[in-house]
Amino acid sequence: MERRNTIQKQLVLQAVAELANHPTADEVYSLVVKDHPTVSKATVYRNLASLSDDGRLRHIKMPSGADRFDHQTFGHNHIECILCGRLEDAPLEDQTALNAQAAAATGYRCVEHEIVFRGICPACAGKQH
Repeated sequence: MERRNTIQKQLVLQAVAELANHPTADEVYSLVVKDHPTVSKATVYRNLASLSDDGRLRHIKMPSGADRFDHQTFGHNHIECILCGRLEDAPLEDQTALNAQAAAATGYRCVEHEIVFRGICPACAGKQH
């Protein structure tokens, strides 16, 4: 089923790309509503879900806080600062072997993974000295 490409959907997609910091849904809403005050929070949430389902955004499920959204949809990992909550890409070599290992160990097919590392970012580490 093809979904409509509404103005609200474009605003949400543009906001995620503009923020470029793996924003939460609330951060996306805050940016959209600045220039478009009639757009509701529910509309932003619904469009984030739709864009993620369509593969136009990447939905990053965060066990330690609010889920995040990424405008870069290619497979990659992330790292989160445990002090300030900053989330960044963690550029690592191709890890498709992990998928094969998990499939072999469990018997599952079509295995994929998403890794979120945790640590202390350089800015927070610098403040601790």
